[in-house]
Amino acid sequence: MFSRKVKNTIDSLIGVSSSIEGNLHFKGGLRIDGHVKGNVIADVDQSSMLVISEQAKIDGEVRAGHVVVNGEINGPVFSTELLELQPKARISGDVHYKALEMMNGALVSGKLTHEQAAEPVLKLASSHS
Repeated sequence: MFSRKVKNTIDSLIGVSSSIEGNLHFKGGLRIDGHVKGNVIADVDQSSMLVISEQAKIDGEVRAGHVVVNGEINGPVFSTELLELQPKARISGDVHYKALEMMNGALVSGKLTHEQAAEPVLKLASSHS
């Protein structure tokens, strides 16, 4: 009945007592409960899901398809599909999204930019000589 894809699953978990320094690249689904000092970037070739839990903190850039935030991000966020900001979400940085769901209580300190899908430009050739 609905065409919304819900096949994103969590493949990896960064636990609440874990701390990572450096950039983190992933495929599929990732849930972060701990602290990451560095960029968190999904593989662009696949549909990706990133969950930032209430306990999580990221100091760096975030790039993924479907992003669910209920923790803290200090840096820009790029979501190519859906960005869900839950009540305890705190983002300090510019946010780029295709679709946005923002719950009461979520806070963004930065610019919100809607990224539209690139529409093909059609140019008609004149048949006059």
